[in-house]
Amino acid sequence: MLGARGYEAFLVGGAVRDYARGQDSAKDWDIATNALPKEVAEVFAGYPLLETGLKHGTVTLVMDHMPLEITTYRMDGDYSDHRHPDSVRFTRSLKEDLLRRDFTINALAYHPDTGIVDLVGGLEDLAQRLIRCVGEPDRRFQEDGLRILRALRFASVYQMGIEEATAAGIHNNKKLLEAIAWERIQAELTKMLQGDGIGPILREFGDVLAVPIPELVPTFGFQQRNPHHDKTVWEHTIAVVSNTPPDPILRWASLLHDLGKPSCFSMDQEGVGHFYGHPQKSAALAEEILSRLRFDTASRLQILELVQAHDLPISPSRKPLKRLIGKLGADRVKQLIELRKADVLGQAAPLAGRIQTYEQVRELLDQLLSEEGCFSLKDLKINGRDLVAMGFQGKEIGAALRACLWAVIEEQVPNRREALIELAKNLPQQGLEGISINPDHSNPF
Repeated sequence: MLGARGYEAFLVGGAVRDYARGQDSAKDWDIATNALPKEVAEVFAGYPLLETGLKHGTVTLVMDHMPLEITTYRMDGDYSDHRHPDSVRFTRSLKEDLLRRDFTINALAYHPDTGIVDLVGGLEDLAQRLIRCVGEPDRRFQEDGLRILRALRFASVYQMGIEEATAAGIHNNKKLLEAIAWERIQAELTKMLQGDGIGPILREFGDVLAVPIPELVPTFGFQQRNPHHDKTVWEHTIAVVSNTPPDPILRWASLLHDLGKPSCFSMDQEGVGHFYGHPQKSAALAEEILSRLRFDTASRLQILELVQAHDLPISPSRKPLKRLIGKLGADRVKQLIELRKADVLGQAAPLAGRIQTYEQVRELLDQLLSEEGCFSLKDLKINGRDLVAMGFQGKEIGAALRACLWAVIEEQVPNRREALIELAKNLPQQGLEGISINPDHSNPF
């Protein structure tokens, strides 16, 4: 419709980049035009229009329930906050609009009549699998410090390298990340961590990640001096992250799981290094990081559970595995198994045989779940109302339910209402204080 009224209009942004990569899976559609915002509004009079970014020349058109962002060609002024342009100047030139963009692979435009318009070598960089700034890297990063993490994210997700001058610009300007909102940093890091190319990015740009996460620094180059570990703590971490499935909870847990090792290091008389208590220390450091990065409560707690539990013994034995499910839940145990497998793959080669053990644990876990077993209080065939009717009060109710759950997990009684009621009748004489379900559980009575 813009073309019919004499205006230019090109598809730009990620949709064009993905099309050029042979990945036709765009979800966001951005259109650049030489029409001014008021002219765009005139062309699409009668359609729902959202004035979402008029300051920067953007109007959102809703057509067939699909939002389309239409932005006037523009040139940006100075970026005094290293994040947003102080001002923009509209232009009628597609070239000027493309030359202001961050990376060559994002400076492509498409029109059905002309095909892909590439003025900066973006297609060649896609072919060479390179992330390259448009123009001078220092200028691009000083305009918007978040572009530093965007470059790392694109390289990780698309398994691309970073062109030499652009990489130097990232290292030189890393301190700009100190001014970026924590929420934006967390979003970019989470996407970056899920990429299949995360290993090389962590290895080459650890100093950059250490700006928002300085707790990483002690792991760099830290020798473990242990026969189970032939890598530094940081190289081990890189291996673990790379070998976990690309799930955000797992990847963050992998990144943070050994942060406490340097501060927990000790060496025995034979010169062998040990890290007693490092899961707890790692979890404490992880909690500070996740809170700083503004993680939602559910994600933060899931990551912390995995960090704290990552060194727990796991064996393909029914009762210990049922206890672990009772403590963490089936979903978390599945993640813990994946974390432990990746942990082994990041250790010395002779330990790789333990992978088979974790495969057996996963098979047993699937078997236990298929049996529809009882692993939590909600699975018990009795509840608080039953215990109240039997005379239990206050904290006694929860303690009695935990004791019943323990007995079922230990396969001392079946998960049947009559058997559990009979068990509960004898609980007051045996004592109820301190009952819990733990992976290293012992009889509470």
